[in-house]
This record gives sequence, structure tokens and C-alpha cells, in this order.
Amino acid sequence: MSTNTDKITIPALRAMKRDGRKISCLTAYDYPTARLLDRVGIELILVGDSAAMCVLGHDSTLTITMDEMVTLCAAVSRGADNAFVVGDLPFMSYQPSDRDAVLNAGRLMAEGAVDAVKLEGGERMADRVSAITDAGIPCVGHVGLTPQSYTQLGGYRSQGRTAESALQLVRDAEALEAAGAFLLVVEAVPEEIGAEITRRLSIPVLSVGGGPSCDGQLVTLHDMLGLFDAFTPRFVRRYAEVGEVMLDAFARYRADVRTGNFPGPEHQYPISEDELKVFHDALAASGDRSKPSEDG
Repeated sequence: MSTNTDKITIPALRAMKRDGRKISCLTAYDYPTARLLDRVGIELILVGDSAAMCVLGHDSTLTITMDEMVTLCAAVSRGADNAFVVGDLPFMSYQPSDRDAVLNAGRLMAEGAVDAVKLEGGERMADRVSAITDAGIPCVGHVGLTPQSYTQLGGYRSQGRTAESALQLVRDAEALEAAGAFLLVVEAVPEEIGAEITRRLSIPVLSVGGGPSCDGQLVTLHDMLGLFDAFTPRFVRRYAEVGEVMLDAFARYRADVRTGNFPGPEHQYPISEDELKVFHDALAASGDRSKPSEDG
């Protein structure tokens, strides 16, 4: 259990990269999960638009709204005293214009109480990153497999597996750093490409399937706990099968309810015999209204 009580800051994350200390990052979408992540010392929490799939049951991340993201971010922020909280800007909340990007990033900061926002895209999104950071809002970039563009990419496929596409990833990463991003997420790329991007950038680089040489790792909580069974990305390690534990608990609860084993005496609230007699006498005096009247 972590005993650290210092709030993680951008300078602290930069220092971790400089000192070679790996950054741990997990997603969270609610208050109790954020509390648990904070207790073990997770440095960075991402309130991902992955909630659309993991929490809300949609087929992609494209459907989640700003209002929904604000609600989720606010819940996580209330639970994270020490961790640095980043909120995803959802699909079409920043793509149309710099103005949209700044206004919606501001909403996540003001209403969602996050420490920073994240958007997807490389060179083509550099102007959005500049606009957001110029407004005084810390911004995280995201290159490689960008789920909001999965149809354009031909599905959820790894990126940077040709020399040409790998070079474009490097250009994307450098453009986002130059635009003011203070941290970069690299998703589903060969380890060698993730390592090269990490070496070239002065800002921390988090890997989501980008290899061990990055400055830290980011995993979706529901994937690593076995709570999301639609598919499991190649880069995920299952640390627990919480879904199986929950299934067992639900089944035992249902069985106990059906057999009358729950609730037991220890789950009930007592009333004294004297008070119970007064209660029954009062009912008798007022007539038993539980029975239908003759007129009824």
C-alpha cells in the first residue's frame, strides 16, 4: 500500500521520465475505483472514452457524449486525491474547430475537475493541441491506433508496421510535442517504434501496446480485471478474473434469495416486544385495512 500523499503534477511526471522511473496508468470511470487506484499509488488515471464500450455497452467509443464524460470525470476526480486525472475528449468534441476543442476541454476541466484532457490524432490535430494549451489547459496526445478513427484505419489494427507508417508516427509524435502536449500515448505499435518515439521526445510517453521501453504503461481496467469479454487486446495481461468472482457472487445471492437463506436474523432490525404489542394494538383499534371492505 502506498504511503505517498503528494498530488502528482506535470513536473512530477516529467521528473519520472528524466529519472527513468516508470509511470503506471489505469482507466477508471467511477468514484470507488478511483479511490482504490489512489490507495495503491497509481500515478495517472485516465477517464477514457472507452467507457462507451466498457460501461455503457456500445460497440465503439464514438457514441459517448460530452455530458456523459463530464459526469464520469467528476466522479473519478472526487475519488483521486493524489493521482493525476486525465479526461478523454469524446468524438466530435474537438475535431470541428479550435473553438470547439477549447470550449469542451474547458468543460472537462471546470465541470469534470480533471487535471488535463486527451485527444486523438497526430500532425492533423497539432492545431487543436496548440489551441487547448494556449488556453491554459494541459493536453495529452494520442497516436498509433486511435479508436475514434477505427473505421478510417480499417478496424482496431496495430499501426507503424511499415517504414513509411512508422516514420509518420514519429512525425505525429514530434508535432504534438511541438504543439504543447505534455504527455503522449502510443497505442498498438511495434516495440521498436515505441522505443524510438520515447527516445526522441522530451515529454513522457505512455504505452498501450507500444512496448516496455516507453516511460510508462496504460491499460484499460476492465481488460486487466476480466470485466470486458467482447475482445481482449494482444497487449493486455489479465491480473484477475473479477468477472468470474462477480458471477459466482450473483449466483449464490440468487440461490439464497430463492431458498430463503437470505436475509438471515443478523441482517434484520429488531423491535422490542412492548413496541410490537403497541403497534398491533393500534392497528386493531383502527381496523384491519389490509382486508378489502364489503363495498370493495
